[in-house]
Amino acid sequence: MATSLRSIKSLAPLLDRILVQRVKAEAKTASGIFLPESTVEKLSEAKVLAVGPGGFDKDGKRLEVSVKPGDRVLIPQYGGSPVKVGDEEFALFRDHELLAKINE
Repeated sequence: MATSLRSIKSLAPLLDRILVQRVKAEAKTASGIFLPESTVEKLSEAKVLAVGPGGFDKDGKRLEVSVKPGDRVLIPQYGGSPVKVGDEEFALFRDHELLAKINE
């Protein structure tokens, strides 16, 4: 998805959507060897940047989102809506699509 956004901070997710950025994998091994970019896998870990206000249940009551900005989460390898701002890549997921919240 091409966007004309100047900053990702101007993007506010709606309903139960969550804006995340994948954590970049290390391109260097523990012994100091640098790996080529093609061999570095995409990690399933992401940082939550922004969350929507939450969806609605059958009775019209607002359901809160299960994460907050700054949380670390596990996301599916495929899915979400990609958003590219400049050279940075982000993704929008629905709350129920997130696999887990990392508590550390």
